[in-house]
Amino acid sequence: MTNSVKDLSIIVTGAGRGIGEAIARGLAGAGAKLTIADIDEGNAKSVAKSICDKGGHAIGVRVDVIERASVKKMIAAAVEAYGRLDAIFNNAGIAQVRKFLDITEADWKRVMDVNGLGVLIGMQEAIKQFITQGGGGKIINTASIAGKQGYEPLAHYSASKFGVIGLTQAAARAFGAQKININAICPGVVATDMWKLIDKGFKDEGLTKRENEAFETLSAGILLGRPSASDDLVGVSEFLASSGSDYVTGQSFVVDGGMVFI
Repeated sequence: MTNSVKDLSIIVTGAGRGIGEAIARGLAGAGAKLTIADIDEGNAKSVAKSICDKGGHAIGVRVDVIERASVKKMIAAAVEAYGRLDAIFNNAGIAQVRKFLDITEADWKRVMDVNGLGVLIGMQEAIKQFITQGGGGKIINTASIAGKQGYEPLAHYSASKFGVIGLTQAAARAFGAQKININAICPGVVATDMWKLIDKGFKDEGLTKRENEAFETLSAGILLGRPSASDDLVGVSEFLASSGSDYVTGQSFVVDGGMVFI
């Protein structure tokens, strides 16, 4: 067993920016063949071109993770380009800050659809492809420390990420016999565009008074002394996509610098 991802065909959703982009670039740098998938096709193709310009292998495709036909098309594109699918990172997600009593049905549905249904569909279609190929494959879902502990201004986001962990565990039990490994990564406070939106949401909701206050306050308790950068998720991502994790399934890896102990 090794941690090598060289020549593996890997899809990363939400890879047009943020954590997904960093994971995709890291995997490509280690020799994997990437399908960069994002709802913003321009961003996906731009990241893919950048990888190719550096000698890597990547294609960029648009995907709407809550539309099954779109997810099927994404997987078909990866298989057409590289002959098979070895791993998928169901990373696409959204966040929204709302006071608990202000969460509406529309807020709930939007967050749950992208973060929950989107992961379910991605898992289902990847599993079908793995079985068609004869079994075996890796699924890595992006959860969150908010899937380990509930955070009141992010209650529906927390619920969706608890759901990702539940889906991860249930599918791991269902498809272990087919040698399909299914795990999750739980990032903490990561300096991305999403966190800028979260920070703005705290301020807009009257929970903080200045820009970056929520980010700085939550980062202050990190044991390793700094907030996370997207690149901090690359190492565990390579491990979970590689044969080095062949005896690991149903697990949720907290990568937060020391914020949550569960």
